[in-house]
Amino acid sequence: MSIWIVFIGFTLLSWLVSHQLKSRFQKYSQIPTSNGMSGKEVVEQMLRDHGVTGVRIGSVSGQLSDHYNPAEKTINLSQEVYHGRNVAAAAVAAHETGHAIQHAQAYSWLQMRSALVPVVSFSSKWVQWILLAGIIMINSFPQLLLAGIVMFAATTLFSFITLPVEIDASNRALKWLKTTGITTYESQKSANDALRWAAYTYIVAALSSLATLMYYVMMYMGRRD
Repeated sequence: MSIWIVFIGFTLLSWLVSHQLKSRFQKYSQIPTSNGMSGKEVVEQMLRDHGVTGVRIGSVSGQLSDHYNPAEKTINLSQEVYHGRNVAAAAVAAHETGHAIQHAQAYSWLQMRSALVPVVSFSSKWVQWILLAGIIMINSFPQLLLAGIVMFAATTLFSFITLPVEIDASNRALKWLKTTGITTYESQKSANDALRWAAYTYIVAALSSLATLMYYVMMYMGRRD
């Protein structure tokens, strides 16, 4: 029963953080940038200021679907961020540009994260099926559950390595926005708050993954011989 309380707690916490993030994005979307730059223009200027070239900027559908693809060296912004001329759009655009700069500067945590992508992609595709089969066959073939635990541990590790990558990208973004004057003293607080709540989503995801991993480990350790 206690493990279900933990799972339900993380589910509610994840929903709360997601709700707060969307709420703050909408709120700070009402605050214009000091120079009227759009998200796309923020990306272009930040890349130039850091001497980063060869990065393409694109627009994708979906809300808060913004991301940087290191394999293709593309910064993909949602429509709201790509065209938005407000603090929320500038903060998100600068954050994603921070990832491109990390890539260009061979930031160690990003390199570690990128190295794990093939492993995590494979694990994510099969881990639930292997864990399910391992639970069913826990007494006759416990090694199968152990294999599932190892695969799930890879995804958990990926979640925790993601944390310093995201936090560093936000720090780079906030520092640059302040230095260039795109955000004022007051709007800088809004940009900081928006990116802080974005970071919370990754923290909750990592802790939830760790809790789930520990559940499977305890199940394996408590199996009947």
